Amino acid sequence: MPHQYLYHVVAFLVSAIVVLYSTPIVKKIGLKSGRVDRPGERKVHKRPMVRLGGVSIFIGTLTALLFVWLSGGFLDASGQILDRKDEYEIWGVTLGGLGFFLIGLADDLFSLSAIKRLLMQICVSSIAWYAGVQIEFLTVPSLGLTDLGWLSLPITVIWLVGMANAINWIDGLDGLAAGVSGIAAVVMLIVSLSMHQPAAALIAAALAGGTLGFLRYNFNPAQIFMGDGGAYFIGFTLAGVGVIGLVKTTAITSVLLPYLILAVPILDMSAVILDRLRNGKSPFIADKRHLHHRLLEAGVSHRFAVLFIYALTLWVGSLALAFSIPSGVIYALGATSLLGYASWKVWRHAR
Repeated sequence: MPHQYLYHVVAFLVSAIVVLYSTPIVKKIGLKSGRVDRPGERKVHKRPMVRLGGVSIFIGTLTALLFVWLSGGFLDASGQILDRKDEYEIWGVTLGGLGFFLIGLADDLFSLSAIKRLLMQICVSSIAWYAGVQIEFLTVPSLGLTDLGWLSLPITVIWLVGMANAINWIDGLDGLAAGVSGIAAVVMLIVSLSMHQPAAALIAAALAGGTLGFLRYNFNPAQIFMGDGGAYFIGFTLAGVGVIGLVKTTAITSVLLPYLILAVPILDMSAVILDRLRNGKSPFIADKRHLHHRLLEAGVSHRFAVLFIYALTLWVGSLALAFSIPSGVIYALGATSLLGYASWKVWRHAR
């Protein structure tokens, strides 16, 4: 293992350890302050749950990045200290994640309106774009890679805001958003390293450690929820890593990788929005049209619904690995077999 890649292991472990130790403290504070998510018509849980777990995920991720930075671990693929532009991009993602975390935390504490949240998310994403978190190319059928020019700003903002909300929308079952995000972060870590983007991979490593560590308390039956603060932070950070780590090169496959890795939350959100519009309803009004709701309605157990969506995420992630590393085809075949088995089980339950 190259010397600088040891920092990725350190980032993962520091983040996971901080989350494991801080989450019970956050839970205790949440219970004392009464900051809980109460059962309701759309809710699956049957008792009040603290929804401030995103605080520990954010603290764990940020602590890991600061530790690596102070240790001199912000290195490029050749082991040299990053230039100023690359470092700006990393801090653009990190500070943008802070902004999204604060927006979500404010919603957890004070219940902001959807319009207020959206406007604030657009502002933070625009600042991140100015800091260098920019989608500069898109793949257009028959034209190939196309330089976006001035369209870079609105497309980047749509991507960042959309992914933050997509992760928030799938946070409907115990462990679902944390697990899906953790899998996606691990895949982004591997792909970023294979594309010689170790700096972006550091963020993915820290986020992977935080989200997977949080599963210790969030998997069914959950002891704590991540809340909007955690979901917004995770979604923005995943989207940001996709921009600065995977879309830097002009290869068509590289440009498509972040959309493939995050296909499950993207397609779930897109299908729900289209379904709501088709039925004459506002896309912002919550309902039970998400994939996890439909699996529960089909008779699948809570845990198996979550594991099935994990399998979907592993499958699309393995396809991304197949495009980026030689041994990725093996992972793709394994994930396809796992998904086939999970699909068969769902089909049996739904009969």
